[in-house]
Parts: sequence; structure tokens; C-alpha cells
Amino acid sequence: MIELNNIHVRVGDAEIIKGVTLHVPAGQVHALMGPNGSGKSTLAYALSGRDGYEVTQGQAKLDGADILALTPEERAAKGLFLSFQYPVEIPGLSAIAFLKAALNSQRAARGEAAMPAPELLKLLRAKADALRIDQEMLKRPLNVGFSGGEKKRFEALQMAVLEPRFAILDETDSGLDIDALRIVADNVNALRGPERSMLVITHYQRLLDYIKPDRVHVLARGRIATSGGPELALELEREGYDKYLRAA
Repeated sequence: MIELNNIHVRVGDAEIIKGVTLHVPAGQVHALMGPNGSGKSTLAYALSGRDGYEVTQGQAKLDGADILALTPEERAAKGLFLSFQYPVEIPGLSAIAFLKAALNSQRAARGEAAMPAPELLKLLRAKADALRIDQEMLKRPLNVGFSGGEKKRFEALQMAVLEPRFAILDETDSGLDIDALRIVADNVNALRGPERSMLVITHYQRLLDYIKPDRVHVLARGRIATSGGPELALELEREGYDKYLRAA
């Protein structure tokens, strides 16, 4: 699915990611944990192709294809999806219009025709119902006035509609109360399957109580300090990151 080999990322004059090697097979969910400033979001932005995040060394392949040679739009069309820590509000653009534009732009990049409007509306209603999202939410301006939980639920709907091969969830628990956290986790778990893999970026064990990872990786000072099973997240909850920061 996704294979990272010795990835280095520079932001301005600073090298933030200093040789990350990581493999997330199809059907698996991996968690990437680490303290503030360790490079978790930097890695996510670099893989998505965000300006200013330069991969200076290494390889990143999705289903065997070199994604670093592609534009952000081409990476999305190949099946890469990034759920933002702080989703952007876009007044004047309805959520349903955004989903229509996103889906059809990806179809166009793959050489497919735009989805007919009746078929698109049927798809959006079905996906929204499966995720327990009110249809009225689709008519509202994108993320404007949405609660933290609604924004994250809408990103889960985007993922369901676009059906990415590899999804990066960047601190999707940020700013959520316990009820919203459960809803978002349920939505993410509904999208797990053999055709998709996910990388869940988080600081805390609490999200992983609901989204059970197959593997946990600790990022410290731009490097993978250690990897293990779900029990590693529990160890971090008890002991913190200090020993991994010292080792890094």
C-alpha cells in the first residue's frame, strides 16, 4: 500500500524529518504518535504535496507508484487523502458543491467522465446516511458554523465519497469532546476495509481506545524511535515520551 523509505523533509532552512522508513499494508490502520514538534504533521503535509514542505531524500510509493513525482492533485487522484487537524471554512461554497467538485476533479484526473447529478446525489445521500450525517448539513457553507465534531464528521464523509486508498488522519481528535470523539471514531471505523489503509496521527491514547491500530510508531526529533503493537500506546500514556526523546 504505502511505503516510505528514508524520507527527509526540509521546511525553510530546517530539516524536520530525518530519515523516516514506514510501511502501512493494505487493510491496516497504523498510529503515529509523538510529542509536539516531532514532525508528525510535517510528514503528513510533505506526503500530500503541500508547498514549502520539501522532500530532499528518500522514496514514497503508493501501490508501487512514486507519489513524490506527482502534483498534489495527482496524488489525490491516485488515492491519497489527508484529513486536516483544522479544516478550513469556505463561506459561499456549499458542502455538497465541494463534494461534487472534489469527486469529479478526481474522476477527470483518472480519465473518467463526471458523475451525473442524479447519481451523485444518490451517492452522497447514501454515504451521509451510513455515517449518520443529516442531509441539511450538506446544504450549509463548507465548515462555516460547524462544530468541531461536525467538521471531523464531514471529513469522514469526504473520505467515504472519494474512497481513498491511503488516508492520513492528522490529529482528528483535536478539539473534540468525548461524545464527538466517539462519533468521529465510529465514522472512521466504518471506513476500514481491505481496500484501504490509514495512518492516524495523534498525541493521545484516548483516540486509540476507539480506533484500534494494528501498529503504533513513535516519532521523536524527526525519526521513528520505536514501533510496536497497540500496547505501545498504553506505555506512552503511562510513561510519556522522555526516553524516546533522549534516545533520539
